[in-house]
Formats: sequence, C-alpha cells, structure tokens
Amino acid sequence: MSVLPKPQSGILKIHNYVPGRNKAPSGIKTIKLSSNESPLGASPKAIAAYKNAADNLAIYPDASSNELRQALAKKHDLDAKNIIIGAGSDELLHLLAQIYLGEGDEAIVSEFGFLVYPIITRGASATPVFAKSNDYHTDVDAILASVSENTKIVFLDNPNNPTGTYLNAAELRRLHAGLRPDILLVIDSAYAEYVNADDYDAGIELAQTTDNTVMVRTFSKIGLAALRLGWLYGSDHIIDAVNKLRGPFNVNMAAQAAGVAALGDEEFTKKLVVNNTKWRDWLSNELKGNSLKILPSQANFITVIFPDDTNFSAKKADEILLKYGLVTRHLDAYAMPNALRISIGTEQAMIAVAKQLKIFMGRNSNE
Repeated sequence: MSVLPKPQSGILKIHNYVPGRNKAPSGIKTIKLSSNESPLGASPKAIAAYKNAADNLAIYPDASSNELRQALAKKHDLDAKNIIIGAGSDELLHLLAQIYLGEGDEAIVSEFGFLVYPIITRGASATPVFAKSNDYHTDVDAILASVSENTKIVFLDNPNNPTGTYLNAAELRRLHAGLRPDILLVIDSAYAEYVNADDYDAGIELAQTTDNTVMVRTFSKIGLAALRLGWLYGSDHIIDAVNKLRGPFNVNMAAQAAGVAALGDEEFTKKLVVNNTKWRDWLSNELKGNSLKILPSQANFITVIFPDDTNFSAKKADEILLKYGLVTRHLDAYAMPNALRISIGTEQAMIAVAKQLKIFMGRNSNE
C-alpha cells in the first residue's frame, strides 16, 4: 500500500463551497440573479483604469496597494496604515483564520452565516460553532451563550448573507462588550453600501477604538467582482500579524487601479444604490401576501421562504424560474432548503421574477 501526503485533519471535514449557478439551460437567455453582483456592470471610470493598466503588465504591482489604501482612508476618514488590501475579502478572511485559529480552537458563526466561515475555520484545524438565529436574524444572546474557553474568533456578516437581515449599532456594541478581549470579532460588511437603515453600523468605530475588532469589506458588490478586491481595517497588532502572512504582491495592478477609480466614481455607486433600493422594495412588496415569507433585507438581494408544501417548494420554484432563464440561488447548502435568494437586478429582471413566482404560487400576474 502506498503512503500518500496527508492534509491537515480539518481539511477533510470541509464541505466544498458551492457558488451560485451562472447559466440557464442551453438555448435560453440567462439573467443571472444568483451571486449578488452589480446589475449595472462596473463603473466606466474603473473600466478605463483597468484597460490602462495593460501597458504595464510586465511590472510587479505595488506590494502594499498604497494608492488604494490612501483612497480608502480619505473616503472613510481612516488611517491608511491600518488598512490591508486583499485579493477579495475571502483572502483576508482566510488569513485571519490562519493567524488566529488552530487545533482545539473554536470560531462562532451564526446559524445562517456565510459558508466561507466554517470552511476557513476547519482549514485552520479549528472547530466552527453555530449559534442559533432568531427568525433568520443573528442572535447576540445565542452567540454570547456559545462562547467557551476555546473561542478565538466570532465571524459576523452584517448584513447577513444569505438572509439580508442585520444587527443594528446597539446590538453590535452589545455583542462586542460581551466578548473577552482575547476573542477577535470579525465584522464582514460586504453589503454596507446598500444599507438604508439609520441604525446600521458597518463596524468602523469598533475597529478604530478596540483592539479585538476587525472590519472586512469588498468591492465585489459594487461592480468589481471579477477582479477579486477587498480590504480590511483593524488595530496595529492585527495589521502587523496579517501582513506577516499576506503575500507581498497579492493584489494585481489592474485591480488596484480599478479600485481607486471605482471609489472616485460616487455617481455610479449612487446609481447602484438607488436601483437596488427601488427594486428590492418593489420585489419584496410584490411577493408579499402570496404564501411567501420575504425576509427584510438591507443587502442587494432578498430571500424568499416558501411554504412547507411539496407542491410549492423552493426547489420547484427554482426549476420554474430556470426555464425562463432566471437563475437564482437555492439555499439548500445553507440548511434553508425552503428558500431562494434572489439578487436585485434590472427592472426587466425583477418584473420577470415577480411574474413567474406569482404564477407558480397560483396568483394572477396582472393582479
């Protein structure tokens, strides 16, 4: 019998991340509403900056992404030295797990939290602990009750993916106050640009004023998903630790240039937010009262809970929508088999989704 290289024990316990589907069946025009991408494309200024980077492909990118860090610091009134740029926020989350977790440690994740959190926890040979949600909302009391002597990280996506619900500022502060100072609170604010709630807090203040909080953000939801660009803000000792493990040229030149340009194109981001608010509210209202539960969303998607009825299941609804080229995200991988997550798209896409779901649920689409 041959002896094979053996991965760390936690790796073998990982359930592979399953991304949203990209396509409808062959021959059907696809409207992709499965990955929470920008329905308006990318900022024209970011596209131009990306193209201009082609003249310098033989040159290594700036190892510290200094221009982008300075642009982020100016926009959010932060200290640039406390910002790290990553190849997507996923890279930064992976780095945090590798640095602060190990065998015997635990990381707390909300019951319906982002699937990447348990993956990176197990990848560091640690154990994910799932805190029960309260009606699909992150429950601070449940998280605090899950803390043990082995807890090293609490991962919080706020707003939550895939439910779209959020913790308000007071609850966020209460969560932090209830954690030991040696527990790292990771606030993943991937959808912050789309939040309209007056009592929302992206986590900047906690990351600025405490030594055990880090905020992670992304450019993916505002038009740059293909470039894999994210950023992290935290105190000096966290930044120092992450930089020790971060690859020296981890973010490519084109991504850095496009990120700077996207930050400067406030008009484009505003258009995205206006489109999202309008059609998120419209679609939620259209589907209410149709035996469907629409979770209150502060993100760029809504989550629809279907009845416990095999004739009107989320799986069947997903199949029907797919026949019309409407690709949504069935949430069985999130232990929500009776739910679909629908990214907010264009007017045409939202009207089409509402029409087909109303027909599926047995209601006249012209009502």
